[in-house]
Amino acid sequence: MFEVETVEVSGVPLRSYRHAPPSLREIWLGSAAHGEADYLVFNDERLSYSGAHQISAAVAAWLAQQGIEPGDRVAIAMRNYPEWMLAYWAVVSMGAVVVGMNAWWVAGEMQYALEDAAPKALICDRERLQRFAEIREHFPHMVVAAVRLEEPAPAWAVEWMDVVNTAGALPEVVVDPEDDACIFYTSGTTGRPKGARLTHRGCVNNILNVAFANAVQPLALAKAGLSEGGDAPAAPPPPPVSLLATPLFHVTGNNCVAHATTVAGGRIVHMYKWDPAEALALIERERVSVFNAVPMMAREILMHPDFDRRDTSSLKTLGGGGAALQPDLVEKIGQRTAGARPNTGYGMTETCGIIAAVSSVFFSNKPASVGPAMPTFEARCVGPAGETLAPGEVGELWVRGAPVIAGYLNRPEATAESITDGWLHTGDIAYIDEDGFIFLVDRAKDMVLRGGENVYCAEVENALFSHQDVAECVVFAVADERLGEEVGAAVHLREGAESGADSLRAHCAGLLAPYKVPRHIWFLDEPLPRNANGKFLKRELRESLDPADAS
Repeated sequence: MFEVETVEVSGVPLRSYRHAPPSLREIWLGSAAHGEADYLVFNDERLSYSGAHQISAAVAAWLAQQGIEPGDRVAIAMRNYPEWMLAYWAVVSMGAVVVGMNAWWVAGEMQYALEDAAPKALICDRERLQRFAEIREHFPHMVVAAVRLEEPAPAWAVEWMDVVNTAGALPEVVVDPEDDACIFYTSGTTGRPKGARLTHRGCVNNILNVAFANAVQPLALAKAGLSEGGDAPAAPPPPPVSLLATPLFHVTGNNCVAHATTVAGGRIVHMYKWDPAEALALIERERVSVFNAVPMMAREILMHPDFDRRDTSSLKTLGGGGAALQPDLVEKIGQRTAGARPNTGYGMTETCGIIAAVSSVFFSNKPASVGPAMPTFEARCVGPAGETLAPGEVGELWVRGAPVIAGYLNRPEATAESITDGWLHTGDIAYIDEDGFIFLVDRAKDMVLRGGENVYCAEVENALFSHQDVAECVVFAVADERLGEEVGAAVHLREGAESGADSLRAHCAGLLAPYKVPRHIWFLDEPLPRNANGKFLKRELRESLDPADAS
């Protein structure tokens, strides 16, 4: 299953799984074998694999009737409703391309992505429909379907029930492994999000990388004598029950949780929004076995007052990626759960999911590592001149393999800057030890990692600079116990200006998603310090400012 071969893609040799299905279409069609087993759970709603296939086929048939063909793009903008997955499988299985829209985006951010990706159709929930209505004049011909409305749909939109009642079957198409499967937006270092082009080959390889990581865990436990009986399990584990708490417009939720659970015939338990008490109730009710999210969520579950009175014995895996899994959290997972093993992964949108993963006993041996690269990746650390560094030497981490994206939509220059001969420049500073384990040291990109969401400082700085009273500003990460990092800003106002923190936050909130709005704002009387080249001394500012002094 995990045999790796080298394939040539656009003249570049890439590691890829030899027995991987060619596309996500085959992944979805194969899941029909799970029949009446529960697939999607949301509140009191339950949908089987059989029911999901019927609905996704109807959605695909409806889209085809609207003129959607292979290669066309369809945007999905909604919370973590079951309809996301149903629409997603319909689109990728008919050879069209999903454009994942960040549900936090305000209308202006939605407009940018819709103009950039140019989808022919939009499937959205009530909130996103209201935001789209503000900008619809720019997209008069957009085909729109809306889910979970509380009032009749406007004349220019179709209600979900009318879509799923469409007669027809999934269109017969052939999907090439190198075709785009979806476009997920990453925050841009220059202030504008970039659409990452995830291919079918990349997504399928990530599914198998997740499966590989899961398969290695019991073997590692057996080798360490920590599994029951001291041997590797003789029979495959039961299908997973996964709690989905991270957004489906990110690769963690969509590619690493939803894809992997679907392939295994498991159950996906959707959360509308994060609430640790609700998460514990769902773990108990649904017998959740897998919870991979961000460390902040795992910590809040373990520390919640309800933890001791809830039955969490079904948990087998607890952890996730998007931020470092702190050593004390690893210890708490071992102490407070009956059988859950800590795990963490390191990956990016640009790699369709995980690059490396580590779990169980490896934490004890290398607690600061994110693990070794997955089988379909080559990994190396690179010096300033592009030279490959020796084990233990610190440089920028580059990776190459089938999961690396085809590039950025409409951004040939950004693609060329980020990918060299198939090697993705991750922007992370790291070293690789003699055993191949990757250790992250710092971040080359100017970014805040807030609870699993990437916030590029330039985007927030652009928003602040557009305020009439701001003369100078810099944005940087501020350590936060709950979210890992929060957004901080140092601001120097124009002479005579009197705007306060609330004014700046309100201004940013009109331009940016809520998680990008600065929580900490320092007002400096003097112009911000610069170096000889005129660049702001961001690191020095960050180190000199006390969060207790911020507004």
